[in-house]
Amino acid sequence: MNMVKLHSAVEQYNRVGVSSGVESADPHQLIQMLMNGALEKIAIAKGHMERNDISQKGGNISWAISIIDGLRASLNVDDGGEIAQNLDDLYDYMTRRLARANIENNPDLLDEVSSLVRSVKGAWDQMPESSSKTNATTTADAE
Repeated sequence: MNMVKLHSAVEQYNRVGVSSGVESADPHQLIQMLMNGALEKIAIAKGHMERNDISQKGGNISWAISIIDGLRASLNVDDGGEIAQNLDDLYDYMTRRLARANIENNPDLLDEVSSLVRSVKGAWDQMPESSSKTNATTTADAE
C-alpha cells in the first residue's frame, strides 16, 4: 500500500471529523476507519435523503465519495495484482453509484453501496493485522 496515498485518504477522513486515534493508527486500522467513515456518511446521507434535506444529503454523499476515492488512491495496482485491480474497479463503481444516488435521490443505491463497503470491510477485518502491516511495509519500502 502506498503510504503517501494512504495518508491522503486519512486526510479525507479527518475532514469528516474523525481525528482521535488517526495519528497512532497503523495502516490496517486506518483502512478500517476509512471504511467505517464511508458507511457512516452514507447512512447519514440516507437519513437526509428521507427527510428531503438535499444540501446535507449531497454533502454527506460527497464525503463518502471522497473517502472511497481515498481508499482507491491508496491501492498499489502495479504491485497488488488482480486483487488491487478488482478493488480499484469496485471503488470506481461505488463512487458512480453514489453520484447516481445523489442525482436520482435513490436510497436503494445508497443501500447497495453500503452493502458493498461492508463486504470489503468484512474481508479486510478478517485479515490479520500482522499480514496487512507486512504488506504495507513491503510496499512502502519499495517506493
